[in-house]
Amino acid sequence: MKKYKAVVFDLDGTLLDTLEDLADSMNTVLKNAGFPAHPVSSYKYFVGEGMDVLVRKSLPPDKAGDPETRLICLRSLREEYKKNWKKKTKPYQGIPELLTRLAARKIPMAILSNKPRHFTELTVKELLGNWRFEIILGAREGIPNKPAPDSALEIAEKLGLKPEECLFLGDTSIDMKTAAASGMYPVGALWGFRDEKELIESGAVQIVKKPEDIVNFV
Repeated sequence: MKKYKAVVFDLDGTLLDTLEDLADSMNTVLKNAGFPAHPVSSYKYFVGEGMDVLVRKSLPPDKAGDPETRLICLRSLREEYKKNWKKKTKPYQGIPELLTRLAARKIPMAILSNKPRHFTELTVKELLGNWRFEIILGAREGIPNKPAPDSALEIAEKLGLKPEECLFLGDTSIDMKTAAASGMYPVGALWGFRDEKELIESGAVQIVKKPEDIVNFV
């Protein structure tokens, strides 16, 4: 088995279980606007592509195409999420142990998320601050979100590694497509928001059931 020199992590659904805080925030926005809310489980398929896409997928079909409605709801979501982002969010079981083991072996770690940059950096600082991440990238103006490979390639360059020397761990098709597009090794996390079928169909070369399994690849 090839050993990889760095691990690039997705954030939501991979390192942190953020689903309930995202769902609660978006449902509050919907209720305040007079729209129906969704079960928390539905948000497993709404999140992953950035807040603007989350808003579009959450709105009623007859409102999702209206730019003004989407913009108003996006602004409201950012305000709600500021209040809620760490009420229920926590690392998945086994993640602290994995990060500690990787750090002990001096394996460089990075994070690439479609969450807005401010929320990405704040979340990592508050909930994953015990571990060193060489690079932390969230959604940025002028840089396409995942699955575009731009940010993944930027991470590899800043680490001084070839993309094929990096393992990319994520829980959605977006992550697997990002890894494949950038030339990184795509590994799907089964503890996150999506299922094995989606991960394999979108390019996962390996599927892991527990965070500790990643140690075998580095």
